[in-house]
Amino acid sequence: MRLLLLRSLWTNGFDLEAALSDCRSGAFDGVEGPLPEEAESRAVFVDRLRTAGVPFVAEITTGGGYVPQHRSQERHLDEFKRKAEAATEAAPLFLTVLAGCDAWPIGQSIGFYGTALEFAAELGVSVSFETHRSRPTFTPWATRELLEQLPTLRLTCDFSHWCCVTERLVLDEEPELLALLAQRVHHIHARIGYDQGPQVPHPAAPEHAAALAAHERWWDQLWAGQTEAGETLITMTPEFGPDGYLQSAPFTQKPAADLNEINHWMAARQRERFSKRTEAVV
Repeated sequence: MRLLLLRSLWTNGFDLEAALSDCRSGAFDGVEGPLPEEAESRAVFVDRLRTAGVPFVAEITTGGGYVPQHRSQERHLDEFKRKAEAATEAAPLFLTVLAGCDAWPIGQSIGFYGTALEFAAELGVSVSFETHRSRPTFTPWATRELLEQLPTLRLTCDFSHWCCVTERLVLDEEPELLALLAQRVHHIHARIGYDQGPQVPHPAAPEHAAALAAHERWWDQLWAGQTEAGETLITMTPEFGPDGYLQSAPFTQKPAADLNEINHWMAARQRERFSKRTEAVV
């Protein structure tokens, strides 16, 4: 069993060369991010990935971007299909997807995900839907209902969003739900959320030790579930990012911490934790 740590392009300003450099250094094993939408730029992107020979996870968003700009199910599906088909050019390990809209009733969300899963199966590509604010998976309980209704639905688990939405380390209260997630997880986004936000200023800070410990407890259970399911490759992406996630000082906008340092710190910590856990199991 092996842990594959991916460098998120969203966290480094979509700089593919910097991400590949992080892979060459051994800090990360592969890359996660969106492909360029324009065909010529996408071809260059794919060629650089192939030349580097690193694993790639393709990220897809629907609704116009990371936050949905419209509610039309038909448009969300069209975007998903178009981007999923284009992503196959890069031969990704799988697709990780932010799709749908939190404003939809549960029946509409079930229909959307069901159709998306059918299309992914036709393409012959694995797909994993992220637990994310502004999407149908924005709460643990809405996600549980989706999992119950869609047996083939697999998740990219980013628990930081749920801590923000519920204003607490919510999965400590939901052991049965966490056990279900351990059966259905496909990928993990490693960011530490807390009661008032989806990203602590720095995960090593002592004032956020409880939140860090909680997320690592939850990830350990996900890893255990993947191990029991016979997975030989487990994937995780440290995902401390910009765009308002990283706090800054008022007026000067000085960042609270260095994103590059934080994501490297998280990658090294989880690689060490996984190694010790694997050794203990053996």
